[in-house]
Amino acid sequence: MSAAEADAFAPDRALRADGLLRAFNDAGVLSAADVHVARRLAALAGETDEQVALAAALAVRAPRMGHVHVDLATARATAAVDDDEDVDVGALPWPEPGAWVRRVRSSPLVAVGEDDPSSLPLRLVGSALYLDRYWREEREVAEDLRRLAAGPVPEVDEALLADGIARLFAQRPDALQEEACRSAVRRRLTVVAGGPGTGKTTTVARIAALLLGQAAGAGAPGPLIALAAPTGKAAARLEEAVHEEAEALDVDPEVRAGLLELRASTLHRLLGWRPDSQSRFRHDRLNRLPHDVVIVDETSMVSLTLMSRLVEAVRPDARLVLVGDPGQLTSIEAGAVLGDIVGPGDAGAREGIVVLRRVHRYGEGIAAVAEAIRRGDADAAIAALRSGGEGVTWIEADAAEDDGEALQALRDGAVAAARAVVEAATAGDAHAALERLGAYRILCAHRRGPHGVETWMDRVERWLSAELPGFDAGGRWYPGRPLLVTENDYGLRLYNGDTGVVVAGEDGRVSAAFERRGEIARYSPARLGAVETVYAMTVHKSQGSQFGTAAVVLPEPGAQILTRELLYTAVTRARDRLVVAGAEEAIRAAVARPVARASGLGRRLWAPA
Repeated sequence: MSAAEADAFAPDRALRADGLLRAFNDAGVLSAADVHVARRLAALAGETDEQVALAAALAVRAPRMGHVHVDLATARATAAVDDDEDVDVGALPWPEPGAWVRRVRSSPLVAVGEDDPSSLPLRLVGSALYLDRYWREEREVAEDLRRLAAGPVPEVDEALLADGIARLFAQRPDALQEEACRSAVRRRLTVVAGGPGTGKTTTVARIAALLLGQAAGAGAPGPLIALAAPTGKAAARLEEAVHEEAEALDVDPEVRAGLLELRASTLHRLLGWRPDSQSRFRHDRLNRLPHDVVIVDETSMVSLTLMSRLVEAVRPDARLVLVGDPGQLTSIEAGAVLGDIVGPGDAGAREGIVVLRRVHRYGEGIAAVAEAIRRGDADAAIAALRSGGEGVTWIEADAAEDDGEALQALRDGAVAAARAVVEAATAGDAHAALERLGAYRILCAHRRGPHGVETWMDRVERWLSAELPGFDAGGRWYPGRPLLVTENDYGLRLYNGDTGVVVAGEDGRVSAAFERRGEIARYSPARLGAVETVYAMTVHKSQGSQFGTAAVVLPEPGAQILTRELLYTAVTRARDRLVVAGAEEAIRAAVARPVARASGLGRRLWAPA
């Protein structure tokens, strides 16, 4: 887009930008905020070089796009616009990389190298340009993790550990889960990685049981264990899963009691949220967490900033266990921390890093599709979808085609699932309604547009109006309405991402029913704040959830949001059946487009000193 074609009053247009900043702002590479921050920094430092200002604006932009830094040597080839507009980014007036780096090196805005003690807004390491805050956080996370991994080995009763492993895995042995448990008992830092259904949460419960058993065997008080996750929903699910597992484990009564006493919280609550800061917490390097063991689930969703706050707060003599799936979508903020820690290819070959492989949840058909996507093998993914293996259906059609014949199977599935929920909810059977609610979910990449959640919500409600006598989606609280909580409500213990259903009562009034630890919690609609209808949801919102059938609606192949991680996350939400609606080109585009976040954490952790 040329400057002449740009809307002078568009909200993302920086009115006072000129030269390079104007060109990149008009193209959509830079936002108005990026430009304004870069111009302000340049003015404060007396910097007049427009190439340096462009580099500063790109460094400001990087965390917003999930990157920790911008690599000036590859920026031309890797930059993308913020939306899906067809813009030739390579045709913009990019500076020559070598000369660009040299000009940035000489700027008064920039500290150069790892050892420069200057405290300046920008830091240049090689050709990687950081905002100073993110450079410091990346370096501190690497140093803290390496220090924890190299820390003194805790005292362990090996005979008691061997006996505990034998008891806990007597019914269903799994060598990798056993290895993860041994590592967590013997080491200060352990990473338990693996895809959905590989037993990560099961392993967490066993790790906690073994640590409690070690203390009991020594006649010592049990260790103070913290269970945490990035979101309230994930924390609640972790706590429930550990308690469910505790009831079935072959452990002594005092160990079982210790497991049932464990409570999970969000990382923000664990660290001590401060009303005066968005990035600092009550617990930090000078005021460490009191816990002997900190176990974090869904670590793939943890940003670099939050990880830096966590690892600085963990006591040097404590254990830290990080759990998650490096193949899933990463944090919406800067960094891909779990992927950097596990390393390329999920090798898990380093001490203390265990990648679980055996899938216990879904069948071979879904597993074949998921594994091919994770490996980046588009041909194998297409073959697995086309073979129609166990539980897999592929609708080779553009999912934006309104009510097309090709989408009849998707329509039939959505209507049948919704009808079952409405019937149970109308009869006042909250348990059955909630159980049927998880039987089918449409997953979209976008919220808006012809392939997005809003379009599919409207479509499903129109289908239901045509199929179900008396169905009226216009009534906000109709029985059977599926609900999605969009903001945490700690008073009600409802968390962003929780799902429930509106259920009729004997007195003619309706209530909103949610499941809590096997029990049904009912709330008056008047008490609910941020909720929306959820016949369809974004893949991002579905992270951590499972559905009997996951119907994945793919956008057009050129959509920037369509990545390998998004497709893998969507596919692995299916428990029994997977339906994929989209063209072959869209699947190939997704598999070929892994999220490549600029980060130096992996190099800092694992490169030779």
